[in-house]
Amino acid sequence: MCRVLGTAEFDVLCGGDIVHIMSATPRIFDCDNHYYEAPDAFTRHVPKSMQDRCVRWAEIEGRMRHVVGGKVDYSVGNPLFDPVGPAGSLHEYYRGNPEGKPAADLMRGNLEGQPPCYREPGARLEMMDAQGVEATWLFPTLGVLYEELLKDDPVANCALFQAFNRWLEDDWGLVYQDRIFAAPYITLADPDWACRELEWALRRDARIFVMRPAATRTAAGDRAPGDPIFDPFWARVNESGITAVIHTGNSGYASNGYCEDGFGRASIGMSRRPSVKNLVLGRAASDYLFSLGCDLLFERFPNIRLASIENGSSFIGDLFHHLDQARQRNPWHFKEDPVSLLKKHVYMSPFWEDDLEDVIAGMGSGKVLFGSDWPHMEGLPEPRGILKETKRLSASVANQFLFENTAALSERAEVAG
Repeated sequence: MCRVLGTAEFDVLCGGDIVHIMSATPRIFDCDNHYYEAPDAFTRHVPKSMQDRCVRWAEIEGRMRHVVGGKVDYSVGNPLFDPVGPAGSLHEYYRGNPEGKPAADLMRGNLEGQPPCYREPGARLEMMDAQGVEATWLFPTLGVLYEELLKDDPVANCALFQAFNRWLEDDWGLVYQDRIFAAPYITLADPDWACRELEWALRRDARIFVMRPAATRTAAGDRAPGDPIFDPFWARVNESGITAVIHTGNSGYASNGYCEDGFGRASIGMSRRPSVKNLVLGRAASDYLFSLGCDLLFERFPNIRLASIENGSSFIGDLFHHLDQARQRNPWHFKEDPVSLLKKHVYMSPFWEDDLEDVIAGMGSGKVLFGSDWPHMEGLPEPRGILKETKRLSASVANQFLFENTAALSERAEVAG
């Protein structure tokens, strides 16, 4: 007589002995899923007095465009996303482009109408069941682009993202059947507003919130994320146990004349001609984490957990090197080793095409998260496609990566005494 005690890599009690067995269907908690925003996601809850300063729709040359802060935004060719490229349709391009075709050629004639699961939580759960995905974190598509475009108007920035978060609550909820965990977007443009918005999210049982990896323009000027002006916000994050996320987006990085500025296809490696813009995602995340280390955020707030999602992982070697160099040159500044603190507090979700074994070796198996970027075109066609990459891992490490690490971050952390 045998009795199953768990799942995934699970225990079976047989004749008084516990036997460890690896399930043929590993549990998956996908830390990087997306919705495509509804047409009124950025307008539904914006006060009338603020609408012209936030986001408007306009038809320009027969195509609907977003006007953000009074300027037409061209960073996304079709902000309605209907039709849209199928999930993972650029998978082979990001794998190394064996056909040698530009991304635009691969997308041409390959668009489809949006299925309900891109915009409805019930339909998304049905899709997750079909995919064999147990739970997921859910992030914006357009929402990570617009803080930069409104950075000179902190009042409008806060008004827009407060309205955006109310839309998110309407259409998805912040926790849906304990399987879909949607991330409200919080800007630090007004530190007091950020504290209030975090409290709003906590009252609704949010498990994660999302920010962009960038310094923030406030009424007092540009400020690094670890600046003391934000201490009340980070103190509340610290004591609440919620997980903070930095997700790739428009971080406002200039090309310094090497190429045209602005966030577009080149920023995510989809340009016909490669350029410096291909490097901005890793630069933004690396600079953000280096800044937190030098500003001693994790020394001051030892309960914070921060996940880096869809920023890649190839930068971590240089990041560790420069943090260690900073400690060696300024030993009086650091009470604790900044590299060790970063490895303790930061969780990394590599691009699916990154070297998984390399990032696990650098961060530790308990700090690496699986994210598919589904249903974006540059993501995996199916989240379970990652299982091809985990065959080289031990069963326990694969289970940490695929499920356990993200599941743990989806529960509020216990506050250290």
